[in-house]
Amino acid sequence: MLTARANPENYDKDEPYFPFPVPDYRYDQRNEMFKRRTWDKEFLPYGNQLYGKVKYRDTYGYRKLDYALRNAAWSIEYGFAFGVLKSNHGMYSWDHIPEKMKRFVETGEKVAHNPEENTRIIKKAARFLGADMVGACYAHPSLIYSHEMDLMDGIHRPLELPEGCTNAVVMALGMPYDAVRYSPDAISGAATGLGYSRQAVVANMVATFIRGLGYQAIPSGNDTALSIPLAMAAGLGELGRMGLLITRPYGPRVRICKVFTDLPLVFDEYRPFGVAEFCHTCKKCARHCPSQAISFDAPTMEGPSRSNFSGVEKWYINPEKCFTFWAKNWMDCNNCVMVCPFNKPPGFIHNTVRYFIKDWPMFNRLMLWMDDLMGYGKQMLRRDKMFWEKPEL
Repeated sequence: MLTARANPENYDKDEPYFPFPVPDYRYDQRNEMFKRRTWDKEFLPYGNQLYGKVKYRDTYGYRKLDYALRNAAWSIEYGFAFGVLKSNHGMYSWDHIPEKMKRFVETGEKVAHNPEENTRIIKKAARFLGADMVGACYAHPSLIYSHEMDLMDGIHRPLELPEGCTNAVVMALGMPYDAVRYSPDAISGAATGLGYSRQAVVANMVATFIRGLGYQAIPSGNDTALSIPLAMAAGLGELGRMGLLITRPYGPRVRICKVFTDLPLVFDEYRPFGVAEFCHTCKKCARHCPSQAISFDAPTMEGPSRSNFSGVEKWYINPEKCFTFWAKNWMDCNNCVMVCPFNKPPGFIHNTVRYFIKDWPMFNRLMLWMDDLMGYGKQMLRRDKMFWEKPEL
């Protein structure tokens, strides 16, 4: 939760105005928790367990059937995209142009539109190609990783975007609500994997589209830059207590990808809608976090871990606790996403509640009480688990 806004009077006049403070340094991807599991001796055993072994159980959600679904959902990411492993590679390659597209792209000509028209066209194309939400913002230099941790080649190298790629098209893709409710098992893990695979496809296609207009385009998933503050600046949502982006239509149930470009764009505005105030009251994600990695306290300027991007006032999670639970569970966890009151499918009642949260924060405690009364946020009990048995529509 960023409580202050950058003051345009004090901002660098040579850079576009950014809507909220960001740290004045660049984050080294080597310190990100899923990279630390490859070099930090304390977490090597946990990383080896989570990524090197499979432990089937008779429990619904942990059977071979459930793992097969999870692995299928991740197959595009791990088989072709590689965004969780390396920048500028696979479907996230910075300069790969499909052979059949070269005659359109390698002409040296640029499609000439004004920034307003460019932005309208890009948003239309991104939604057509699969993005559920899309916005544009300035690619603040502090949000680009200072170094990449390449897990494919085991190399830690400096990272810079190509000159001129100072704009970002940021996209969010919703994950299936019914599957996320099975957290922390393989069915919920399949929802996460499907998000990663889908975002790779969308980012690749949007980058290809921009290249077809004659401009540079750098597709990115979890690689290259920090997604959440860019998504916030692009008007897609707010930062919640759990450390994830909270969007209005999906809550935290999204995956984020982006494309950096030199295509002139009009930037969206940061659009808070009451998340920060609600998170102060709610604390559901902290109560239901199995690892107690989410803070119950007020926002701070510094996080508890070297994996935090400290330097602004917000809620910081403890990534070590979170990752350790994942390893012990032999599976990733979406409990914080599952229990979040913003994690609801669209509908009259849920949309009405979102309206009250945005414009009538004095009713936040009532909204939270109603959420508990309706039974939302509870992990699905075994007798309620009907993912495979429930008929498809």
